[in-house]
Amino acid sequence: MPHENIMSRIVHDRCIAAPNLMPPDEWWRRLEPDFAGQSEGFALDWYDRARVQLTAVSDLAIRSGAASAVGALAVSLGLQRSPLRADLDDVDFYARAAEQRNPDLFFAPPPKGVKVTATPASVPSFRPKDGQVMDLRFESPFLPVNPRMHGRWQQNQRNNIAHARYWRHESGPRPTIAAIHGFCADAYWLNTWFFALPLLYRMGYDLLLFTLPFHGPRQHPLSPFSGHGFFARGLAGINEAFAQAVCDFRVLMDHLEAEGVPRLGVTGMSLGGYTAALLAAVEPRLAFSMPNVPVASIPDLLLEWHPLSLAVRAMLAATRQPISTLRRALASCTPLSYPARLPKQRLMIIGGVADRIVPPKHARLLWDHWGRCAIHWFPGSHLIHFDKQDYVTQTAKFFKRIGF
Repeated sequence: MPHENIMSRIVHDRCIAAPNLMPPDEWWRRLEPDFAGQSEGFALDWYDRARVQLTAVSDLAIRSGAASAVGALAVSLGLQRSPLRADLDDVDFYARAAEQRNPDLFFAPPPKGVKVTATPASVPSFRPKDGQVMDLRFESPFLPVNPRMHGRWQQNQRNNIAHARYWRHESGPRPTIAAIHGFCADAYWLNTWFFALPLLYRMGYDLLLFTLPFHGPRQHPLSPFSGHGFFARGLAGINEAFAQAVCDFRVLMDHLEAEGVPRLGVTGMSLGGYTAALLAAVEPRLAFSMPNVPVASIPDLLLEWHPLSLAVRAMLAATRQPISTLRRALASCTPLSYPARLPKQRLMIIGGVADRIVPPKHARLLWDHWGRCAIHWFPGSHLIHFDKQDYVTQTAKFFKRIGF
């Protein structure tokens, strides 16, 4: 029988009888060591099976290219001998919040009164007739949690200016949907299309697109690609990048709240979905969190991104460390480490059956962690979302159920 919270015609092979993948505690140690090699089965008819096989091929090609680029230009910088030793020395420092299941130990609230500047967007990809499109920017108040990282964080001054694009109705602030882009995919025009922002605006919502650290205008002038800096500072840098993302997003929450926005919810794709899930563990003011094709565990994802996985496995072998050490090193910035501060009714996950960039078992793992909240499976890949209208419809129903 289908699980009552699966909001799609596609269900798991064993559905409600499927075992819970999420360990009750210390997921970094208790999650199966071969999680990266496991698969998630679905009950598909012939038509959906054909679409899944077709779109999975495109994801595999993109994944190989992305893994090569990240491995050569980003993560490899953090796997050099000296930085790696420092990262391993910092594992206990970064693991404290996760081990105590207290995100406040790692994600300190930003100071109040951060000045946010709003200017009219010059060339918005979507300009409504009954509203304004503004570009928001402010100086990030973030300081790395680890004092060792302070100097390195100041090297990229552009990253310390946060950016977002804001669509607001002329009639005053409305309930607002914030969307967070994926890795390398920060372009406003792309995310306007992907998140169907014109449709959501016509439904009556104000909208916000948030730019993650080291992406778009926040990247270093010499970065080989947008997002490079997010993973170019080793394990410590990944922890701090997520801490800054959460800090800067909360600054925007404070600003919009002061402007009279009554409620704000968050969605995000891929790395943005991971961030949206992390925000659900940190920020109880959110009206909802709706990760889309989200990552659940970055170390386990890296073990599937060939040929990058070869470098990661070589690093683990050279240091004689199990995958649990890598998980523990990033546990404090992983949503699996904390219970959500939102009730299950205000959580929803969207996953792609054919996703081979972030395989569906990541969405499934987060689903188990969140007590099997609402989830919608579509018969497409990470980038090709077949039957998107179905989950747009389910999203609208979700908003109605929670009174948003």
